[in-house]
This record gives sequence, C-alpha cells and structure tokens, in this order.
Amino acid sequence: MAEEVPAVEEAISPAQSPLVTLTFQKHIHRKEKYLEAEPKALGITQISLSVFTMLSTIVFLSNWGNTYAVIPFFISSLLVIIAGSVAVAAKNLHLPTLRACLVMQILACVASIVNIVCTLIKDTTPYYCWHSYMMDDGEICHKIEKINAHFCAGGMLIQATLFAISVTLAAYCCKVVNCCGPPAKLPVITVQAPPAQE
Repeated sequence: MAEEVPAVEEAISPAQSPLVTLTFQKHIHRKEKYLEAEPKALGITQISLSVFTMLSTIVFLSNWGNTYAVIPFFISSLLVIIAGSVAVAAKNLHLPTLRACLVMQILACVASIVNIVCTLIKDTTPYYCWHSYMMDDGEICHKIEKINAHFCAGGMLIQATLFAISVTLAAYCCKVVNCCGPPAKLPVITVQAPPAQE
C-alpha cells in the first residue's frame, strides 16, 4: 500500500483563515493496535494448550488402537502451534510478519474447528469394557469410561478456547493490515484564535 503524504496548505492570512479547520491525517501508530491484544501471551497460550492436547492424546492413544483417526487432529494442532509462534514473532510489528500472522490465525481457526470435530468423533466412539466375571473389573472399566468422557469434554473446552484466541488475534491483525478496508484516518480539529480587535 502506498504511503499517503499529507497535503500542504497554502499560506493564508489570519484574516482569511477560518476559526476551525478539520483535516484528516493518517494514523501513524496503527501498528501498535496489535500489541493491545497481548500477542505474546496469547501466542504462548496457543502453543502450550496445543502441546498439552497433543501429549494427552498420545497418552490415551497407547490404549486406543484406532490411530488413523487422530492424524488430522495432530496436523491441525501443529498448525495452531505454528500460528502461536508467528503471533509471538509478530510483536515486532513488521508488516509482512503481521500479514503472515493474519493468515496463520485464519488457518488456526479452521484447525480448531477440525479439532472440535475430531474431539466429538473421539467422544462418540464408545469405549468398550472388557468382559470379566469379576465385579471389580467392571467397576474399573466404567470409571475409565467416565474418565474418557471427562477428557473429551476438557478437549472440547480447550479447542473452543484456541478458536477464540485465534479469532481475537486475527481481528487485531486485520485492524493493522487493513485487509477489510482502507486505512483509518484520524480527524484533526484545529481551532485558531480570532484576530485581535484594534
């Protein structure tokens, strides 16, 4: 985007100039709007929540034989980790990095939705209890079923949080990159004192 140069006004004598003038100037500190979102904290949160869900899924995979259904979950989680890393890197306010952050946060939104669907599929997959003649084993199996249900509910909450973080960072990136419209201009009101009466 081309930088706009403020227009230079011709010299006007005080008797001819208006008392109030309104001009619009480019907002020179618009990049700092991104820092209001606390990108470092949100990016680190994205990274740590994604790593937590990946590690806890690996722990549950050791007893779950259906591993091919988890591949999209891991790919989406890696995208969210990359988006969090780019969000932390974009705190230097370099415009190409901010554009990359916007793209990665949009991809992270999609990845979070994919992870929500994968978590729903994982939650609806029944955890079959083994058949045993001892009553203690059946009780343990039902406790494991409850733990699995709570784990999936926690995963849904984490994915919803990651989606909200991605939307927030994408909105702040959009404000800086101006992908949704022309750059905002600030109104500047200049009040001049009336000429002294002689």
